[in-house]
Amino acid sequence: MTKLSVNINKVATLRNARGGDVPNVVKVALDCESFGAEGITVHPRPDERHIKRADVYALKPLLKTEFNIEGYPAPEFIDLVLKVKPHQVTLVPDSPAQITSNSGWDTKQHFDFLSEVLDAFNHAGVRTSVFVSAEAEMIEYAAKAGADRVELYTEPYATDYEKSPEAAVAPFVEAAKIARNLGLGINAGHDLSLVNLNFLYKNIPWLDEVSIGHALISDALYLGLEKTIQEYKNCLR
Repeated sequence: MTKLSVNINKVATLRNARGGDVPNVVKVALDCESFGAEGITVHPRPDERHIKRADVYALKPLLKTEFNIEGYPAPEFIDLVLKVKPHQVTLVPDSPAQITSNSGWDTKQHFDFLSEVLDAFNHAGVRTSVFVSAEAEMIEYAAKAGADRVELYTEPYATDYEKSPEAAVAPFVEAAKIARNLGLGINAGHDLSLVNLNFLYKNIPWLDEVSIGHALISDALYLGLEKTIQEYKNCLR
């Protein structure tokens, strides 16, 4: 079964736009769980423009499903993850100024750095995932560096889906096969939606997890959060 992890960054963005605690990030996360989500993802950035460090600490003891913290492994991020010890940490190559993730790691170029960081998390008992493009070499070096999983960066799939779903998904199927043959778990995320998720799942049914935030929270404005989560889970059947 492919798990649905809901990224709640956009909920925190809405809260921060007004100040105060509405909407309440912890309540939304717990509601996502009660509505059927199998995980919660957060991406705390250095400027705390959406998820704050305090949110991460508040969520950890209350969540009943899988907790995934993603981010660039700067010293303060590494310190946060080692203190909180979520179920999974996802390493992304974002600079602090980026609006959102827009590329995977060059795992060959950054092999030594990633190896050191992954080793620290693995020794702490935190499952590790590295955000990569659908390229064989990048996946292979992620495995060599010690990652437990890779998260396939799916924006190219989402962009090309409307033109040709078959052509769009083909490189991701091959990448997922390579990852599986290397013994890696496989996650996927970025620009996945109710439009394109089911086709990806049907072609890569051995995905461990999809992490979805922007599209899911946007859909919830029209459908409501509970119905939206059920619609996304239906895409994974």
